[in-house]
Amino acid sequence: MRKTCFAIIAALLPAAAFAQQGTGRGLQTPPDAWKTLPSKKTTRSNPCASFGPGFVKVEGSDTCVKLGGSISVGAGTSTGR
Repeated sequence: MRKTCFAIIAALLPAAAFAQQGTGRGLQTPPDAWKTLPSKKTTRSNPCASFGPGFVKVEGSDTCVKLGGSISVGAGTSTGR
């Protein structure tokens, strides 16, 4: 069993090394990889603030929505007396 596992590993190691080497295109890091992305403007006013907290505007329309919900679980027992 050990010899079989060793033979399989020994056969796969050169193939794995070759696959990692490839053509070298995927191994290079682009020059702008470590630059930080610009943040979105946080000074935007909420057009739906007049409806209350939690309302947001649906993109591409003038509609304001608020999603919410709740879950309840109940249990009870009764006796036949």
